[in-house]
Amino acid sequence: MIKDFREVVDQYDVVFFDAFGVLKNSSGLIPDIEKTFDYLVANDIEFYILTNDASKGPAKLAESYLVKGLPLVTEDKIISSGMMARDYLKTKVKGGKVAYLGTKESAHYLEETGLHAVSIADVDINHIDDINALVFLDDEGFDWFKDINKLLNLVRLRNIPVIIANTDRSYPVNAKEVSIAIGSIAEMIEKITGKKFIKFGKPDTNMFIFAYQHTAKAQELGKQRILMVGDTLNTDILGGNKFGIDTALVLTGNTLMENYQMRIATTGIIPDHVCESAVISGYSKIL
Repeated sequence: MIKDFREVVDQYDVVFFDAFGVLKNSSGLIPDIEKTFDYLVANDIEFYILTNDASKGPAKLAESYLVKGLPLVTEDKIISSGMMARDYLKTKVKGGKVAYLGTKESAHYLEETGLHAVSIADVDINHIDDINALVFLDDEGFDWFKDINKLLNLVRLRNIPVIIANTDRSYPVNAKEVSIAIGSIAEMIEKITGKKFIKFGKPDTNMFIFAYQHTAKAQELGKQRILMVGDTLNTDILGGNKFGIDTALVLTGNTLMENYQMRIATTGIIPDHVCESAVISGYSKIL
């Protein structure tokens, strides 16, 4: 049964939102989503953006919401899988170069570690002895033929940790279409090489533990007062279910209104709530 999002969210004190397909798509913000955040603030419901988006650092991600007209999503409200990849590199990779697939902007997480980040486009496959890790960050910023083939051979030739900072397989472009995300590219390389990569992001429980540990109110109140809101059964909803928090599936992204019941039945991934969107319609803040 489709529920009204306001009725759902009123049952919780902390809300984790996925980003793409819930708050925004490639066309911009989901229409009227800013009303939801006005409502949350007015009712003292804490919120965080729990995202697999590693294309930008938290400050740049927050800036993108500000530009789009959502100033309440500030840097401290963003918890990304890129932050987990950064912490892993700080601990496990002691020096040398870290090659990455993605845009220069996405390399922010790598530069924070003090390691030398180098785009796969700039890697000389004949001189790779100083490359000590490889990170999948974003699905843009490279040549899909030349650079992916180079990356494939880097993985074959060099025995180094390979980190997937975004496990998303696709992301919504509009109400009907999706595009291939970096997680799909990483899975392809993993299968071809037969190697096991280190994965960060939903549905991995570590992503939710990381978020929980960064959220004082959540720890104070306990898991029963937290809601995970997402558009994808295999990442957002599965991850929330595995961590033991309630979940709400919204139908504005990867999961469509016309087939959501079939998808739930075939996957066996069952959300606690299903809502048409995360928009709280009809709400206006009092000025």
